[in-house]
Amino acid sequence: MGKVRAPATVRRVYERMFICMRCNSKLRSDTLRVKAGKVKCRKCGYKHLRAKKKDRKV
Repeated sequence: MGKVRAPATVRRVYERMFICMRCNSKLRSDTLRVKAGKVKCRKCGYKHLRAKKKDRKV
């Protein structure tokens, strides 16, 4: 049985959260800026970021 999360919690944890594809650091930014390539990782300077994946329901 999966956990039930409040909408505010889901929004805080997953909304506008991105992960660096090279060093796996987390950063928050606007989705349109990430897609345009204007945002880079603070640690390594890499521009390829992915959205944080949500937990799978089993």
